Amino acid sequence: MDLLKGKIALVTGASRGIGKGTAIALAKEGATVYITGRTDKEETGSAPLSGSLYATEEEIRRNNGKCVSIRCDHTNDVDTVKVFQRITADCNRLDILVNCVWGGYEHFSDGTEFWKEQGFWDMPFLRWDKMFDAGIRAHFVASSLACKLMIPQQSGLIVNLSFWAADRNDRGTVYSAAKAATNKMTECMAYELRDKNISVITLYPGLVRTESVMRNKDFFDLSNSESTEFTGRVLCGLLNDSGMIQKSGKRITSAELAIEYKISDIDGNQPVPLTVNNC
Repeated sequence: MDLLKGKIALVTGASRGIGKGTAIALAKEGATVYITGRTDKEETGSAPLSGSLYATEEEIRRNNGKCVSIRCDHTNDVDTVKVFQRITADCNRLDILVNCVWGGYEHFSDGTEFWKEQGFWDMPFLRWDKMFDAGIRAHFVASSLACKLMIPQQSGLIVNLSFWAADRNDRGTVYSAAKAATNKMTECMAYELRDKNISVITLYPGLVRTESVMRNKDFFDLSNSESTEFTGRVLCGLLNDSGMIQKSGKRITSAELAIEYKISDIDGNQPVPLTVNNC
């Protein structure tokens, strides 16, 4: 299908997981997708999982999609600026930015076994930096640069991934604080961009069958899980919603949007939206 034919997308953190799936889903609908990430070789990065930036590009191209991969460390502003310079030079427009890059997997490589920690007092201070620098700050910088393309065209969508941990007290102090900060940042961005016709939303995925989850699938109930492409599928629906600006500044689950737009997952299932009480 060609729902997004002619659209230009940027998906950060697309080496694996939701970022990879989102990029694939957007490309399937005809968008030209720019993807970024730090992992350029399989089984490397902060978590030794399958997937790489170039593997994502190869899969998209194998399915006749349009994709440009750019290796980028989003904690390095120079790297990030170069990404937007490339998009400007190639297209001089950007229709959607999906901020998937995330430093949360650093707990695999920061010198402690996180499952043995009793609380925030046991974790290394570095984990705060990783979650905020490669999380919310990276989202802020990319969003700021995206606005320089979106404001002149008076249109665009910025999506910041977050989760219900922002609304709970029992999901880890640093993780919850980072997600809560993401939510507030989204609200403020939406307020400032509303008269520019640019929408900014916080999107909560459900339990996603990422490489990390599937490696540990025996510990999860996957009966209400989502594919990595599910988020991208619902964003295609959002981009084609003439009332998209009315959702700007809101926190929405992928499953809620899917029901509204009558979109199923790649396996035909209809995931049930999670809530703050059962996430």
